[in-house]
Amino acid sequence: MHDLAGQIAKRRTFAIISHPDAGKTTLTEKLLLRGGAINMAGTVKAKKSKLHARSDWMEIEKKRGISVTSSVLKFTTNNTELNLIDTPGHQDFSEDTYRTLTAVDSVLMLIDAANGVEEQTKKLFEVARMQHIPVMTFINKMDRDGKDPFELIDEIDQTLGITCCPLTWPTGSGRDFFGVFDRQLSKFITVDSSKNLPIPNQMAEELALLDGATENFDHDQYLRGQMAPVFFGSALTGFGVETILGAVCELAPPPQPAICTQRTVDPHEPVFSAFIFKIQANMDPSHRDQVAFMRICSGVFTKNMKVYVVRLRRHLRLSRPTKFMATDRSIVDEAYPGDIVGIHDPGVFAIGDTFTQGEELHFQGIVVFAPEHFATVDLKDPLKSKQLYKGLHQLSEEGAVQIFYKNYTRQVIVGVVGILQFDVVKFRLQAEYQLDTSWQHLPYSQARWIRGQPKDLQAFITEHSQHIFTDRHDRPVVLAENSWKIELWQKRHSKIEFRMQASIQSHDNCLG
Repeated sequence: MHDLAGQIAKRRTFAIISHPDAGKTTLTEKLLLRGGAINMAGTVKAKKSKLHARSDWMEIEKKRGISVTSSVLKFTTNNTELNLIDTPGHQDFSEDTYRTLTAVDSVLMLIDAANGVEEQTKKLFEVARMQHIPVMTFINKMDRDGKDPFELIDEIDQTLGITCCPLTWPTGSGRDFFGVFDRQLSKFITVDSSKNLPIPNQMAEELALLDGATENFDHDQYLRGQMAPVFFGSALTGFGVETILGAVCELAPPPQPAICTQRTVDPHEPVFSAFIFKIQANMDPSHRDQVAFMRICSGVFTKNMKVYVVRLRRHLRLSRPTKFMATDRSIVDEAYPGDIVGIHDPGVFAIGDTFTQGEELHFQGIVVFAPEHFATVDLKDPLKSKQLYKGLHQLSEEGAVQIFYKNYTRQVIVGVVGILQFDVVKFRLQAEYQLDTSWQHLPYSQARWIRGQPKDLQAFITEHSQHIFTDRHDRPVVLAENSWKIELWQKRHSKIEFRMQASIQSHDNCLG
């Protein structure tokens, strides 16, 4: 008999969000190191060496020193099973992060002490807020000169609209950063653990001020997404990382109920259910495989289990399920709610697919966003067109790009949210499919999925046929050069709905 309640209680599934260059990948590495998952941390700065961040497994990530795709990292520490999803911080890859946040129960928000709350952090925090995900905060780079801690706390409070409760408090910054006071333990923790320093007078004054200016930590408010516990430290030196790791284990929630169109699924239900939030092709270039990542929502998953794929309306056996430490894999015999499991995808799964044991369920929250950059792809070797369509199809299944077709001609147009994605796709087509391509950028900057009554929709499509395309699910999409043209069409065609988001599930023609 499976101890389902016990297994759920010791699981934490979380993601780290931040603005680019706030130190997210470095923090991820140090969490893995302190958690005993790896023996040596890599660094995104060591581009010329063979030592790379464990979460940055793609060749382009190693060469450029950036994260361009979400990595799944599972490890155990303090008798807690941690599922950490390392997400891209760069705004050009934010769509992958948005989808990832549908698969986690809490978020660790990383903020640069010198820069404070930055633009991408705001956007990602809003996504977390919309999904009512609890957020804890780690203010990083205290070993460098930065803003005053009180200013940082006030900035988070005012800019993001969330109550901050510092659970550690720093003394100084840069060269004068000596440590933090742990307010829960009433203990001064020094950077140099060999020295037992007294609490500096200035810190004692600041702590007294802090007690009067901030609310006491309320765990229920944190779980409701209304209060953010705040910690200070340095990911680069590792100071404060052990504290934040302990906070994730002790404070972050275990797997939470998942909302479906039909009902809410409780993780303690004995019947298995899960959904796919990510598909990744060619994680192992020698095998050209495709892996679908599923988040387990309820019940117990076992190896070789037969599941019902709701979209396909048929049963499939899931063999060789795997857990990941980036690209390192190991076979999973059983998995529980909160776990992220990779399954072999023979090319039939799609992001948003729901697995059940027979019930018709559709988990909410997974959508595609309107791209803002568009291009056509030309092959240097036209005889490889079949490989090109296969490569683009796989990359679109991952969500790395969106593909649109021009009616009748079936000309392929590639759309992306951030322009740097074009470089990644070109690189991956060359590295993974041996395709030498050139790209012709198009003047479009806006895309809208359109919906209406058949007569009204057909009239609009006929009138603006040169702007009409279809996505890979044959849904009509209109492309425009600028936003004012979209606004003009909306005024002239009031019976047509213009949507910036669409359901990612191919069986669902309802846009929203």
